[in-house]
Amino acid sequence: MSSWKKVKLKDICSKIGSGSTPRGGNNVYLHSGIISLIRSQNIHNHGFIADGLVYIDQEKADKLKNVIVEENDVLINITGDSVARVALVDKMYLPARVNQHVAILRAVPEILDHRYLKYYLVNLPTQQHLLTLASSGATRNALTKSMLENLEILLPNINDQRRIADSLEILDNKIQLNTQTNQTLEQIAQAIFKSWFVDFDPVKAKIDAITNGGTHADAERAAMQVISGKTNAELTQMQQTNPDAYKTLEKTAALFPSEMVESELGDVPKGWGIGCIGDIATAKGGYAFKSSQFEQKGNPVIKIKNITSTGNIILEDCQCINDLVANVASKFKLSDGDFLMAMTGATVGKIGIYVSDGRCAFVNQRVAKFESKLFKNIPCWYTYNLIRRSDVSEKIIGSAQGSAQANISSSGIEQVAIMLPIRDLIYLYQSTVSHLYEKWIANHKELLKLKMTRDTLLPKLLSGELNN
Repeated sequence: MSSWKKVKLKDICSKIGSGSTPRGGNNVYLHSGIISLIRSQNIHNHGFIADGLVYIDQEKADKLKNVIVEENDVLINITGDSVARVALVDKMYLPARVNQHVAILRAVPEILDHRYLKYYLVNLPTQQHLLTLASSGATRNALTKSMLENLEILLPNINDQRRIADSLEILDNKIQLNTQTNQTLEQIAQAIFKSWFVDFDPVKAKIDAITNGGTHADAERAAMQVISGKTNAELTQMQQTNPDAYKTLEKTAALFPSEMVESELGDVPKGWGIGCIGDIATAKGGYAFKSSQFEQKGNPVIKIKNITSTGNIILEDCQCINDLVANVASKFKLSDGDFLMAMTGATVGKIGIYVSDGRCAFVNQRVAKFESKLFKNIPCWYTYNLIRRSDVSEKIIGSAQGSAQANISSSGIEQVAIMLPIRDLIYLYQSTVSHLYEKWIANHKELLKLKMTRDTLLPKLLSGELNN
């Protein structure tokens, strides 16, 4: 610790500077491309979020050569509500440029480890200091180039920096692995939902088989192939080697009809109906907590701000209530797997799955909690994947009222028209994907513990407390 010293960023960084927005703004942004344009919404402490990432063409990029992002650059938001958020960018998003709301901090590698710099900047005391600096201006929150250049950080020798960064990076890598695993689990559940309830693949397979002169048995076999992803030969082998699984697959295929009929929502499988979200779930708003009831520690309250645009529910910066208030609001207590929707503001219609970090959480007013009418005391994953679909989500948001800001109501959500499969198919989907979401929840719990461990170690490592 005696060898640690305070150093200004301008003395250990080869570049400190903000980006620029291409002429034309949103009109020149592309949904895909080679050159990324990183904006403040992509920068989150402990992680780069690719949701909403845009691209620019080579001509626009050439005009922004002074704001090229290089591998190992630390990016920091310098204006607005997200000021001081910090992230490293995965090289998969390079080449890239940054807009004027983001600054590049480029460490001199011989004296400053870029990972150490990132961890130092996301450490709570540093974040609080940066937010204080940013709020010193007359108008909106902003960090100036001078503020960043003169920011002092406590710096050990380069070997200690690397050792500290290695220790924290091990935890971050495990967090990232869990995140990626959960993304895969969700993709599988969504793919099954889309195949069964959107594209009607088993139904269409039966129709094609019959249209081509096949028998009823041929149609059932075709549906089984689509559902299982197996060839006809593989199904024959399955029938011999795993007859129980084959019979289950037969029963699944039998639930799908071999005909489509017209409806007010377009063609639907025969036997399916038209209804509304309220037929399968309720959307209940949360408790109207008073501002005087909130505390810094205790039981977290999930507000609109805690439901992110990426579908996560963030517990780190929740306001809390004590046990006495929690007892009064006991009907609004959350359970693992509950899914919530923002009913007001910029994130209206956004939905996320709640998972406990060990504390009991409660839902605030203007946040809807969905409760299934089909399954008692457990989430209905059919409803969850249904309301996440863009067409259904757009209908929900379209029901919003209010000129100043969008507001959706519980009744507005429940009245949205939807296609209703036969109940047996919904039950089958639930049993098919439940184990995926159980694993998702378990992974997320581990992820929360890893984050807690990292955030506990972070200030101790950066202060030298664990380096003596």
